[in-house]
Amino acid sequence: MPRFIGIDPGLANAGWGIIDVNGNRLTYVAHGSIKTKAGVPTPLRLKDIYTEILDIIEKYKPDEAGIETLYFAKNVKSALPVAEAKGVLILGLVMSGLNVGEYTPLQIKQAVVGNGRADKNQVQQMVKLLLALDKIPKPDHAADALAAAICHVHMRTVHV
Repeated sequence: MPRFIGIDPGLANAGWGIIDVNGNRLTYVAHGSIKTKAGVPTPLRLKDIYTEILDIIEKYKPDEAGIETLYFAKNVKSALPVAEAKGVLILGLVMSGLNVGEYTPLQIKQAVVGNGRADKNQVQQMVKLLLALDKIPKPDHAADALAAAICHVHMRTVHV
């Protein structure tokens, strides 16, 4: 049964989620987040992210990965550290031999909810429903990562 990891990139908090797929059935495996501390030099935070994603991959042994692309708001300066974290996460995934699909927030919302303009709560409710969970996964970054994994399952013909 194929296993997928989804990633919601971030420097302070990067979400991850693992699902298994058997035919049309999605099964929740695990979720969490990789947290780094503000005030620590960025290179050390990136090292921690890289080390932790390798540990997660080693523990859960996913077959493929889906990661959310960055949404650049007005403040490009704050987006740059997230871009660096995303690069380190992709490096960890690729160095572990995984195929990686990158998906925009619109693509993820479309794949999970069926509407690219869905709000965050709608996406989280559908993640809960599709994975037969009792409650919405927390933190939000982990729920977003599970959504990225679900999106990758539906769109995995496109790889980086």
